[in-house]
Amino acid sequence: MSGHPDVPGGSCPHVIVSDISVPVLAPDDRHHLERVVRLRVGDAVSVTDGAGAWRWCLFGSELTIDGDIECVAKPSPRISIAFALVKGQKPEMVVQKLTELGVDEIVPFVADRSVVRWDVERSRKNSERLRRVAAEASMQSRRVWLPVVREVTTFSSLLAEGGFVVADRNGDAPSLLNPSVMIGPEGGWSEQERAQFTGVMGLGPGVLRAETASFAAASVLSALRAGLIAPATTT
Repeated sequence: MSGHPDVPGGSCPHVIVSDISVPVLAPDDRHHLERVVRLRVGDAVSVTDGAGAWRWCLFGSELTIDGDIECVAKPSPRISIAFALVKGQKPEMVVQKLTELGVDEIVPFVADRSVVRWDVERSRKNSERLRRVAAEASMQSRRVWLPVVREVTTFSSLLAEGGFVVADRNGDAPSLLNPSVMIGPEGGWSEQERAQFTGVMGLGPGVLRAETASFAAASVLSALRAGLIAPATTT
């Protein structure tokens, strides 16, 4: 082994492969590394299976293994952010940033006041695209655990699962006791939805855009989990 760091950090490219034991670059990833990143033969690259395992390799016509397989424990507690569908290209941006922030599960859903509603075929295609966005963001942010991007669901279905709190003004301080949060649509929660709230997480006194609220919840929960900020105390 050459003297690489023991984590996939720094400026070396980081790529997801299907088999960490015999790592092979996908054609799109090889093209990106050759033509965009302009890697040269012998340059270091870290590879991961997206399920906690990773290792160092050297770039070339084939990847040359340059380190043992390292395994990283799954982050705990699991952070889940469910966001009501937003317009335009914003779903891709939400998934990209939530991935970069370390969210483990991302769930798009339809609320009563959602402007955006996908039919079955559009939902299938968009879900595939969102998973590609998550994979690309995972490589950019050097994650070794790929987030789960679920199929589009509904507010009622998420409530029925249990475990989710909703983000709203005047809610309780974010806490790792409630690491699964639903972010409402651009038009806000309906009265029917508010009547079903079982727990509310506050994100500050102001009214946030739907995508901003997703980032705020993810940032605080990830920072709490990493020990970068202390939990709120009650007196």
